[in-house]
Amino acid sequence: MSRLRLYVRLVRLCGVIAIGLSIASVLKLHALVGIRTSQATRHQACRWFLARLAAALPYEVRVTGTLPAQPMLWLANHLSWTDIPLLGMLQPMTFLAKSEVRQWPLLGWLAAEAGTQFIRRGGGDSSTLNQLLSAELKQGRTLLIFPEGTTTDGRTLHTFHSRLLACAIETGTPIQPVAIRYLRDGEADPIAPFIGDDDLLAHLFRLLAAEVAVVEIKLLQPIDSRGMERNRLARTCHTAIAGALYGTATPTSVAA
Repeated sequence: MSRLRLYVRLVRLCGVIAIGLSIASVLKLHALVGIRTSQATRHQACRWFLARLAAALPYEVRVTGTLPAQPMLWLANHLSWTDIPLLGMLQPMTFLAKSEVRQWPLLGWLAAEAGTQFIRRGGGDSSTLNQLLSAELKQGRTLLIFPEGTTTDGRTLHTFHSRLLACAIETGTPIQPVAIRYLRDGEADPIAPFIGDDDLLAHLFRLLAAEVAVVEIKLLQPIDSRGMERNRLARTCHTAIAGALYGTATPTSVAA
């Protein structure tokens, strides 16, 4: 039964990816022949695709809270590559991702065509990164980042890299904290996390062969970044997300 379930879901997922490739190819062709496609149009197309991709995953999605009516810097804890379609389906937004994502088969190219900003972990100039992120926010775009800088198994929340929040302070952009949790039989889902040296295709096959799990997405109270010092802002956001995930907010150091 699980093998049949895997095949059916895989076929559906391939169909969704084929649609995404078609959209990205059209956008690329437009660029090659000099037809300008606005970033807003790209973001709308990306959101449409991510909503179909999320629907093809074996998750029952439960969203609580209010979607912001204005552009914000979204901050979320990070467990898996599936966080991106599950959050990206909610609003048009720009993503910040590690450079390795660009090398992923098909999905990396799709991410690039959607306007994803890629950064190299442990490298680069903080001021350059801040300028890049600030430029997105100044354009009135919603930006999603994962301030832990890596994925976890969902049982802990790593310290937040406060340098990623400087763009919000400088542009006066509010923060939208998001707590995302994967549950299976009422407990933390051991299948959902994509961590360590896990292989993308192997993880995908495990996920598609499994029973439907629950994903809880909590949109928390927005946080005003104006006049905040970045370490304090990082701690405030960390406390909010930790409280939503675990019911407690343990003090933590903040990565620079």
